[in-house]
Amino acid sequence: MMEVHDGAELCFPQLLNTSCRKPLISWSEVVFLHFLLSTVPALTAALNLLVIISIFHFRQLHQPTNLLLLSLSVSDFIVGLVFMPGEILRKTSCWFLGDIMCSLYKYIITLSLSASLGNMVLISVDRHVAICDPLHYPTRVTVGRTRVCIVLCWISSNLYSSFLLDNDQNQKDKYIYCFGKCVFNIEYTLIIVDVVVNFIAPVTIIVVLYVRVFVVAVSQARAMRSHITAVTLQHSVTVTSRKSELKAARTLGVLVAVFLMCFCPYYCVSFAGPNILRTSYLTFTLCLYCFNSCLNPLIYALFYPWFRRAVKLIVTLQILQPGSREANVL
Repeated sequence: MMEVHDGAELCFPQLLNTSCRKPLISWSEVVFLHFLLSTVPALTAALNLLVIISIFHFRQLHQPTNLLLLSLSVSDFIVGLVFMPGEILRKTSCWFLGDIMCSLYKYIITLSLSASLGNMVLISVDRHVAICDPLHYPTRVTVGRTRVCIVLCWISSNLYSSFLLDNDQNQKDKYIYCFGKCVFNIEYTLIIVDVVVNFIAPVTIIVVLYVRVFVVAVSQARAMRSHITAVTLQHSVTVTSRKSELKAARTLGVLVAVFLMCFCPYYCVSFAGPNILRTSYLTFTLCLYCFNSCLNPLIYALFYPWFRRAVKLIVTLQILQPGSREANVL
């Protein structure tokens, strides 16, 4: 039987023995988390929505790499719309939305975070083929194949999220249950499996591919500089194309590097075991993890001129004009 607490400390005072206690956090944490709730989620959702509209609306942007960025933005949009507010709600107050909404929340966030990681792997593969095997890139990486890969990424993320949610439901009987909290009831061994599947394996793939990409990119850049004065007009077009590919690789390299810096701390904490998972340090790493979803569109705005042009057309409502889908934004 659960210990009886003062009613003022309980989420549901009328339930007494079956109610959870209200979260005990410092005033500074409350201010910080409410600041995040009022700014970052809305900014994250808005910026990623601009990316989604840009790539979806303008036909010029219907390219394999941009479709991967579109898929990444969808998962980041869900993070901003659902994950950030939900985490702040769980940390600062009681959960009054019920078990069904709790299960739906856990499913959505695991789906979006897993899909984000899968999209990062696909982006790394895309750049690896574009830089290391440029002659076969147009035939190997087509719009159709990219769409298939994106669908498979979301399907696999859905299956993985369903598996975690099923394990969460099965573990409920092993924990002392109370009303007023939405927690993940996942056994520690499965946390280790999650670290391997959702951290070690994909991060290893991303790092290995990008190390090879930058080695090849550096050698190609040197070759272009040494022969730039001797090329013909036809070769100049090729050189310009290669420069564009190298610039895209550098931009997406920044995207992946920022992702890893925001992504790694959370899973590094997971190695420390169940005790540290309940500390405020986990809250910080989760916020950092989520903040990456807000940074991605800012990286696009900084490095991609097409995104800035597309946003200008969107905010001025020029996309509502007939034929705007064919506008030149590249």
